[in-house]
Amino acid sequence: MDDATIRSGNREEFWIRERTYITELINDSEIPDFSLADSRVEPGVRTELHSLDVNEWYVIRSGQGRMEVGGAPWADVAPGDIVTIPAGVSQRIENTGPEDLIFQCVCVPRFSVDSYQSLEED
Repeated sequence: MDDATIRSGNREEFWIRERTYITELINDSEIPDFSLADSRVEPGVRTELHSLDVNEWYVIRSGQGRMEVGGAPWADVAPGDIVTIPAGVSQRIENTGPEDLIFQCVCVPRFSVDSYQSLEED
């Protein structure tokens, strides 16, 4: 491969406390401008209310759900929808369908664990 190709590391899916399964596609310190991950939420699951210190976009790929951003009323989401989540704004998504809800997460700049803040009581 040429110098323009970045080799992937281990792209296995893993579960996070947000109640989501994640597969990081691009999240590398050599590419600080953005990150890209696949996310999967099982039927009937609502993710943890949280905020990030980065801007984020959800690109809904399959399934159905509803999304809450910034305390606004829940909005239905379906394949093809894109949800914009500004940095520092509360968010959560719920799978309302019978199949997994699959979406991609784009973060600008790139996501790091330090950018995540839970907004739920432990």
